[in-house]
Amino acid sequence: MSALIHTQDRLLQVILAPQITEKATRIADKHQQIAFKVRTDASKLEIKAAVELVFKVEVDAVTVVNVGGKQKRAGRIMGRRKDWKKAYVSLKPGQEINFAAGE
Repeated sequence: MSALIHTQDRLLQVILAPQITEKATRIADKHQQIAFKVRTDASKLEIKAAVELVFKVEVDAVTVVNVGGKQKRAGRIMGRRKDWKKAYVSLKPGQEINFAAGE
Protein backbone atom coordinates (compact mmCIF):
# COMPACT_ATOMS: atom_id res chain seq x y z
CA MET A 1 0.00 0.00 0.00
CA SER A 2 1.09 3.55 -0.49
CA ALA A 3 2.64 5.71 2.18
CA LEU A 4 -0.58 7.76 2.50
CA ILE A 5 -2.71 6.99 5.51
CA HIS A 6 -6.20 6.09 4.29
CA THR A 7 -8.48 7.55 6.91
CA GLN A 8 -12.23 7.32 6.61
CA ASP A 9 -12.51 11.11 6.18
CA ARG A 10 -10.09 11.02 3.23
CA LEU A 11 -11.94 8.10 1.60
CA LEU A 12 -15.26 9.91 1.83
CA GLN A 13 -13.74 12.83 -0.13
CA VAL A 14 -12.23 10.74 -2.94
CA ILE A 15 -15.42 10.18 -4.98
CA LEU A 16 -16.80 13.48 -6.27
CA ALA A 17 -19.72 12.32 -8.45
CA PRO A 18 -20.91 9.43 -10.61
CA GLN A 19 -20.65 9.98 -14.36
CA ILE A 20 -24.13 9.36 -15.79
CA THR A 21 -23.71 9.79 -19.54
CA GLU A 22 -24.63 7.76 -22.61
CA LYS A 23 -21.10 6.38 -22.82
CA ALA A 24 -21.02 5.49 -19.11
CA THR A 25 -24.40 3.73 -19.41
CA ARG A 26 -23.20 1.74 -22.44
CA ILE A 27 -20.03 0.70 -20.59
CA ALA A 28 -22.07 -0.27 -17.52
CA ASP A 29 -24.32 -2.52 -19.61
CA LYS A 30 -21.56 -4.08 -21.72
CA HIS A 31 -18.64 -4.38 -19.29
CA GLN A 32 -20.28 -4.07 -15.83
CA GLN A 33 -18.20 -0.98 -15.02
CA ILE A 34 -19.29 2.23 -13.32
CA ALA A 35 -17.68 5.60 -14.02
CA PHE A 36 -16.95 8.12 -11.26
CA LYS A 37 -15.43 11.59 -11.20
CA VAL A 38 -12.70 11.42 -8.54
CA ARG A 39 -10.07 13.70 -7.02
CA THR A 40 -7.02 14.25 -9.20
CA ASP A 41 -4.66 13.10 -6.42
CA ALA A 42 -6.56 9.84 -5.70
CA SER A 43 -4.83 6.51 -6.30
CA LYS A 44 -6.42 3.28 -7.49
CA LEU A 45 -6.24 1.79 -4.00
CA GLU A 46 -7.96 4.82 -2.49
CA ILE A 47 -10.71 4.72 -5.13
CA LYS A 48 -11.30 1.01 -4.52
CA ALA A 49 -11.49 1.50 -0.75
CA ALA A 50 -13.80 4.53 -1.12
CA VAL A 51 -16.28 2.71 -3.39
CA GLU A 52 -16.34 -0.29 -1.06
CA LEU A 53 -16.90 1.98 1.95
CA VAL A 54 -19.59 4.22 0.47
CA PHE A 55 -21.62 1.73 -1.59
CA LYS A 56 -21.00 -1.49 0.41
CA VAL A 57 -19.97 -3.53 -2.66
CA GLU A 58 -16.91 -5.58 -3.62
CA VAL A 59 -14.65 -4.04 -6.27
CA ASP A 60 -12.77 -6.23 -8.73
CA ALA A 61 -10.61 -3.64 -10.54
CA VAL A 62 -10.15 0.10 -11.01
CA THR A 63 -8.99 1.87 -14.18
CA VAL A 64 -8.28 5.61 -14.16
CA VAL A 65 -8.21 8.20 -16.95
CA ASN A 66 -6.78 11.71 -16.65
CA VAL A 67 -9.09 13.99 -18.64
CA GLY A 68 -7.58 17.22 -19.89
CA GLY A 69 -9.59 20.42 -19.50
CA LYS A 70 -11.00 22.05 -22.62
CA GLN A 71 -9.98 25.41 -24.03
CA LYS A 72 -12.95 27.80 -23.80
CA ARG A 73 -13.48 31.28 -25.07
CA ALA A 74 -15.57 34.14 -23.67
CA GLY A 75 -15.42 36.97 -26.17
CA ARG A 76 -11.77 37.79 -26.80
CA ILE A 77 -10.53 36.10 -23.64
CA MET A 78 -9.31 32.51 -23.86
CA GLY A 79 -9.66 30.36 -20.78
CA ARG A 80 -9.19 26.75 -19.79
CA ARG A 81 -11.25 24.36 -17.72
CA LYS A 82 -9.57 22.31 -15.00
CA ASP A 83 -8.11 18.87 -15.66
CA TRP A 84 -9.95 16.06 -13.85
CA LYS A 85 -9.74 12.33 -13.24
CA LYS A 86 -12.28 9.67 -14.16
CA ALA A 87 -12.32 6.18 -12.63
CA TYR A 88 -13.92 3.11 -14.18
CA VAL A 89 -14.75 0.66 -11.39
CA SER A 90 -15.37 -3.02 -12.19
CA LEU A 91 -17.54 -4.80 -9.63
CA LYS A 92 -17.31 -8.47 -8.76
CA PRO A 93 -20.03 -10.72 -10.23
CA GLY A 94 -23.34 -10.37 -8.44
CA GLN A 95 -22.54 -6.85 -7.16
CA GLU A 96 -24.58 -3.82 -8.27
CA ILE A 97 -24.88 -0.10 -7.59
CA ASN A 98 -28.26 1.46 -8.35
CA PHE A 99 -28.20 5.27 -8.53
CA ALA A 100 -31.89 5.57 -9.47
CA ALA A 101 -33.15 4.14 -6.18
CA GLY A 102 -33.21 6.84 -3.48
CA GLU A 103 -32.35 5.93 0.08
